[in-house]
Amino acid sequence: MRKDHRPYIIRKIQIKFQDFYVEHFLRPQFEFLGRGHQFVRPWFVEVFGSRVSLGDFANVIASIDAKVRLAVWAEKPDLGSISIGRYCLICPGVRVGSAAQVTIGDSCMLANGVYVTDSDWHDKYNRITIGERAPVRIGNNVWLGDRATVCKGVTIGENSIIGAGSVVTASIPPNCVAAGNPARVIQELDPEREFKTRGQWYEDPDRLFQAIDLGARNALGGNSLFHWLRSILFPRRRD
Repeated sequence: MRKDHRPYIIRKIQIKFQDFYVEHFLRPQFEFLGRGHQFVRPWFVEVFGSRVSLGDFANVIASIDAKVRLAVWAEKPDLGSISIGRYCLICPGVRVGSAAQVTIGDSCMLANGVYVTDSDWHDKYNRITIGERAPVRIGNNVWLGDRATVCKGVTIGENSIIGAGSVVTASIPPNCVAAGNPARVIQELDPEREFKTRGQWYEDPDRLFQAIDLGARNALGGNSLFHWLRSILFPRRRD
């Protein structure tokens, strides 16, 4: 489809249903789920194990072919946790697995297919144990590109960017761009320049949500229920 043919009221109903699904089915699976969250297709989000936390104003986008999975699988009750900060963006296909501790800071962006793990999940010689594990720490305002993999024991400093498809096996300092397999620093960012973060975008959340809603109302206001159904059942070239 070239445009969104939904009537505005259908969009509102879909959002209400998604919010209901999150509160009824997903929130009980989290140790903590903050306020102001926005989930898209939350029925494709899987939360497994205890001690999984997601901060305020998170954006989580999932799809049928790219589920979001946050899973804690530990050999002992006091091991394994996932803590994701405020204002984070989690795109389709993101997987975070913990047998030790994964900490992701505020305003982070995890692009499509990102994988973060603090464990090997199998030992080199004993394939029935979890294997080596070490905490992963991702600082504030980090951007993980498409299909990036962050391995056990890694720390990524604040504001850093990990290139698409990179495999991060060693810690990355703050304020830089790293890429490759294994990932290496390829550019340093200027720490004196101002960073615009997702947290700043949410400084006035009520005003932000009102602006988004007004934009949707203006964009979808002319759509009718009949036209929307026709575009689904009998799509045309200009749809």
